[in-house]
Amino acid sequence: MKILFALILATMMMGCSSVVDPIEYGSDECHYCSMTIVEKQYASALVTDKGKTRKFDAVECLVNFIHENPEITANNLYVNVFDAPGKLVDATSCSYLISPMLPSPMGANLTAFSNMEQANAMLQKAPGKLYSWSELLALEKP
Repeated sequence: MKILFALILATMMMGCSSVVDPIEYGSDECHYCSMTIVEKQYASALVTDKGKTRKFDAVECLVNFIHENPEITANNLYVNVFDAPGKLVDATSCSYLISPMLPSPMGANLTAFSNMEQANAMLQKAPGKLYSWSELLALEKP
């Protein structure tokens, strides 16, 4: 009986995984705006408490979705970073640059970088304003 209980529990836990599903560029649709996700430097995702991955074509779509769904926590949020296209990383640890020289898919000119050093290097080439994740979320609309 204990073995059966352990198997059932393990199966239930696998269904609530916090692992993000990979983005299928060119075919996956943005959960927020319904556009096809194509740009590997700008996509983002979140994993719900039930283990479902929600994919977005731009960081601004993720931020707007969070603003409209305040029950979403800061856990399990991912963004693609400009300095490593296609690689989803923890959104809360990234640095963000809003610059008209770096147009993003939805027009907010918002780009994620893996760290402040990378963001500062780009800031020298593409003037704009730097943000942390918490500062970005504090903006009414990126």
